[in-house]
This record gives sequence, structure tokens and C-alpha cells, in this order.
Amino acid sequence: MAILQIKNLHVTVETEQGTKEILKGVDLTIHSGESHAIMGPNGSGKSTLAYTIAGHPKYTVTEGEILLDGEDVLDMSVDERARAGLFLAMQYPVEIPGVSVSNFLRTAKTAISGEAPALRTWIKDVRGAMDALKMDNTFTERNVNEGFSGGEKKRHEILQLELLKPKFAVLDETDSGLDVDALKIVSEGVNRAKEANDFGLLLITHYTRILKYIKPDFVHVFVAGKIAEQGGPELADRLEAEGYDRYVKA
Repeated sequence: MAILQIKNLHVTVETEQGTKEILKGVDLTIHSGESHAIMGPNGSGKSTLAYTIAGHPKYTVTEGEILLDGEDVLDMSVDERARAGLFLAMQYPVEIPGVSVSNFLRTAKTAISGEAPALRTWIKDVRGAMDALKMDNTFTERNVNEGFSGGEKKRHEILQLELLKPKFAVLDETDSGLDVDALKIVSEGVNRAKEANDFGLLLITHYTRILKYIKPDFVHVFVAGKIAEQGGPELADRLEAEGYDRYVKA
């Protein structure tokens, strides 16, 4: 069983007003097969946590640890983290002009696995995952995220998740910008990938609507760079009814 441990994590970012501390001592442990939801108001540090785990150079860790199976993630480069089994689905996936989806996916799989996948099996896996996500086969001929709709970008993120089979997946507001149908398709893709590969899931969201499809084992309320409260799925229902006001005021 794999384990991702975040211990007393403090993170800063440079702003026009100077250095600002965003994360102020985050502790979180995720095991294989577990689903954790992080909820909280805008500006609470949820996305900062996601990008810090992935290794975004904008964020500086001033204190604390991130450990993957006991190995120090903070000593790893971004690509080393990916090869070690960490996956990030971005809130705003970037465009990569001149690189087809087909080449991107196979290159990523080769980099993570250490060898190119057998072509016939790979094509079958890609087409099967695309069919399940209701993506047209011509999608692989397009440049990565170039001209994609919001829903297409998010489906492409989940397509990567299904094919790359990470140990831990961080989904940063994957539900943002999705209509009801796309939300259901994307959520089913996450559930399908998790059932097949038993990875640990960290799902960052503002709203409970995605949690109706992806059932969390644990819910953490993130406020002002810290976890203010944690509990089970019932905590998400309470947040839906009451909002974040009492945490923010406190």
C-alpha cells in the first residue's frame, strides 16, 4: 500500500507586495484507495497545495515535508515526481501547440513506464478510455488543449489519469466549468480509473456537486492556509447547507 504524507507544510509565494505565506502548517496523510476531498473558500490555499505537491516553481516550501512512501518529494524534480507516481489534473490545463494528443499521451506513458508501450495494446487502451469518456477518435489528432472547450480539456485530463495509472492523483477543481452531463462523464472516468488502479485521490473543489458522483472517505475544510476541520462525507453536506462563514469569521 502506498502512502502520501504531508507534514507541517508551510509555503510562500512572491507577490507585488512582497513574500506572502499561503500554507501555514498543513498535515495530511493519504493511503492507496482513499478518497479525500478538500473544500474551502477562494484564496484559502487549496490550489497552492496541489501545485506544491506537483513541484510548481512559483511556490517555495519554507518548512515541512512531503513524503511518498517515505521518499522526500521535495528533493524530486517535476518529472521525477510524475515517474514516482504523482499526477495533477490542473484547473486550467495549458495548450501545447504543435504536439498532438496522440504523441503527448504515448510520450508521457513511455517516460513514466521507462519503455514505450506495445503499439497494438496501447491503441486499444486509448480508444477504450476515449469511448468511455465519450471522446471522438479524431481527438488524438488535435494539438494538446489547443482550441479545446472547457469540458474537452477536463476529459483529456481524466484520459491521462486512466492511461498513466499513478499512485496518487490530485484533481484541482476538475468540476469547474463543466455542465451536468460533462460532470457526470468526468466523474465516472475518475471512479473507473480509481477502481482499476486503487490510487489515492485528493479532490479539490468548492462545491459538493462532484461529491455526489465521487464519494469521499474524508472531507477536509481548508481556511487561511490550514485545515480548519475534517470529517467524513457528512461534513460536505453540512458545508453545502451552511457555507464557510463560520470558519472565516473564526
